Amino acid sequence: MLETIKIENGKPYNIFFHNLRLNNSRKELFGCRDFIKLENIIKVPAEMKTGTYKCRLIYSDTVKKPEFLPYQKRKIKNLKVVVCDSIEYNYKYENRECLNELLALKQNCDDILVVKNRKITDTSFSNVVFSDGKKWVTPSEPLLKGTKREKLLSEKKIVQDEIKISDLKHFQEAALINSMLDLDDNKLKIKSIHNKLQYIC
Repeated sequence: MLETIKIENGKPYNIFFHNLRLNNSRKELFGCRDFIKLENIIKVPAEMKTGTYKCRLIYSDTVKKPEFLPYQKRKIKNLKVVVCDSIEYNYKYENRECLNELLALKQNCDDILVVKNRKITDTSFSNVVFSDGKKWVTPSEPLLKGTKREKLLSEKKIVQDEIKISDLKHFQEAALINSMLDLDDNKLKIKSIHNKLQYIC
């Protein structure tokens, strides 16, 4: 299992929701009853207390030593729609083979937008949110309920609803969100979503 946490100027971000997801996964997959507080495990090295870093945590019933990596943001400008009804990624597994197989179909696009059972879910590395000019809406059935998604929902900055490809015409733009990306960090126009469907599974 994997948890990725944003470190900004030495401070771990959104630790409450990372704690929830990690401990829920440990309970459901490994039967653990204790509650691990990541703030007691993450000790940011002195040389990494300025700037933005990615903290990578591998875990099962226990948590391995955190790994700190420089963060290099990549700009996603367009998405290729890929249909796969059999994909399952409801836990943040370290093994991303199922997503990588779909990502290989992105053609000339920067990333993919996965459709499952006729509903929009996620990209290969993030949740997605759509704006109609009045509100931001995220798919109600994502592949993975990301920590940033849960935080924004709790703050009522976004809402969730079922979104199909045919609904895209009602939106003006999309935004990609994950533990490292905020709502304003990577936006793209709806016309940048190449929605000629490609079926794989």
